[in-house]
Amino acid sequence: MSVIIKPIISEKRTADAEKFNRYGFVVERTATKPQIKKEVEELYGVKVIRVNTLIQRGKDTTRYTKAGLIEGSKPTIKKATVFVRPEDKIDFYSNI
Repeated sequence: MSVIIKPIISEKRTADAEKFNRYGFVVERTATKPQIKKEVEELYGVKVIRVNTLIQRGKDTTRYTKAGLIEGSKPTIKKATVFVRPEDKIDFYSNI
């Protein structure tokens, strides 16, 4: 089973990728750093230098709508920041 759920594509992450060769991924909560490193190297054919992870806790949300108050929650996710060698690049748009 794949530990990487999806890449994080935002303005901030794109700037980090261009300037520092750091890429962001949403990963499984149980994934370890060696698993993430191995998977990125296999999927994208790059050499990973280092992996940082963080767990972003879910939040309760409330929206006021015409129909009334709607309450919900955002999920808890784990993010991984992957540092690759300066000569390697990951192109997320190549297989679209």
